[in-house]
Amino acid sequence: MRNLSDAELAQLLDQDIFHKISQAADKLHMECYVVGGYVRDLFLERPSGDIDVVVVGSGIAVADELKKMLGKKAHLSVFRNFGTAQVKSRDLEVEFVGARKESYSHDSRKPHVEDGTLEDDQNRRDFTINALAVCLNTDRFGELIDPFDGVYDLEDGIIRTPLDPDITFSDDPLRMLRCIRFAAQLNFFIDDETFEALLRNAERIKIVSGERIAGELNKIISCRKPSKGFVDLHRSGILQIILPELSALDLVEKRNGRGHKNNFYHTLEVADNVAAHSDNIWLRWAAIFHDIGKPRSKRWDPIAGWTFHNHNFIGAKMIPQIFRRLKLPMDSKMKYVQKLVDLHMRPIAISDEEVTDSAVRRLMNDAGDDIEDLMLLCEADITSKNEVRKQRFLNNFKMVRAKLKELEEKDYKRLLQPCIDGNEIMEMFHLRPSREVGILKQCLKDAVLDNKVANERDPLMRLLIQKAGEMGLAGNP
Repeated sequence: MRNLSDAELAQLLDQDIFHKISQAADKLHMECYVVGGYVRDLFLERPSGDIDVVVVGSGIAVADELKKMLGKKAHLSVFRNFGTAQVKSRDLEVEFVGARKESYSHDSRKPHVEDGTLEDDQNRRDFTINALAVCLNTDRFGELIDPFDGVYDLEDGIIRTPLDPDITFSDDPLRMLRCIRFAAQLNFFIDDETFEALLRNAERIKIVSGERIAGELNKIISCRKPSKGFVDLHRSGILQIILPELSALDLVEKRNGRGHKNNFYHTLEVADNVAAHSDNIWLRWAAIFHDIGKPRSKRWDPIAGWTFHNHNFIGAKMIPQIFRRLKLPMDSKMKYVQKLVDLHMRPIAISDEEVTDSAVRRLMNDAGDDIEDLMLLCEADITSKNEVRKQRFLNNFKMVRAKLKELEEKDYKRLLQPCIDGNEIMEMFHLRPSREVGILKQCLKDAVLDNKVANERDPLMRLLIQKAGEMGLAGNP
């Protein structure tokens, strides 16, 4: 981080937009401050987007005056119910709000709001590092107001609430997720007293909407190391409430001296491995969810030890319910995550045996355009501490990738779907959609994938008639 004097802050804010805001506030005789994340990021030397401005008085009035100064190149949006306004000019967005103080009822996150002072407004901020304010009025331009020593917390890498953390979190429980999210994004530590308040208030997260929870989880999973945020969610007791399927993985059982690995920390290691190679948030979610079927599939076998048969299939079945509860999108993104969870064992199974054309063709067919993401997930899933075994898997994955490339070059993807489809089968054998149709379709598909029959009409028709005869079906081919 960078230690900044008032003079250095004034120099950093020496931009046309801030001087225009200053002129607008001075004209209306109102105190005006740039606050929150924009100021925090000046000290952290991080790029910052939107600008938040607090006015001791009417934020809407200052926004309106700024719009007049900027002319036609600016657009003003006013939200009178919230006492806020937004000015957009080219690639800049400035949010204006009047200084306010808030009070809360126990069963709602929505505060009762009334006009307040700058001190009131800083008191209501979630964390000390977000309570920094820099004056924009001409006579005090660049002056830092930091009543809670937020600059020292930035320097020490600490997340701490300005006032009593129990009140801060109980008033607005979403702040608990924001606390963990900021710690993960900035690689900061949560202050001990603040973390203890997370533990005491974890149950309050139940009044927060799924959309808000999902928004914060998406930001945590987008961090450079998602594991940091999920460990803090778990330690605080919040994960057990919002995502119990994931926290359930933190259990190691032993029987007859034989135990299995801790699948919670394995999952977080996989998520970090994926994050190191991809910014695709839905691939990261697939990493988080890839083993959630293990608690339900876990069995003890006296010979094999602990087994998790079909955990991929069970986990994939759990995905829609989780997405629905968290208000994550129930569209192609959910189906993408579900598919990767379902298929994540396939490349490992292939690489543990002889890498055959047939097995790789089936994998290509089932994964479709997501084959590269699936391979990345599976390579990230190799977290064995046995370096010899780990290297053997990784070497075999190289062979799988080479086979994928070879088959793609031969344009097998174009040939994977049999040229006789289900509609034609139903018409030929006078069938409605049924199990029999599925069996006949699968017979043709298996023959093509295993390269037993050319994907051409005549040989496939002969095979179809033969299979239908074995099933006792008569038709009019």
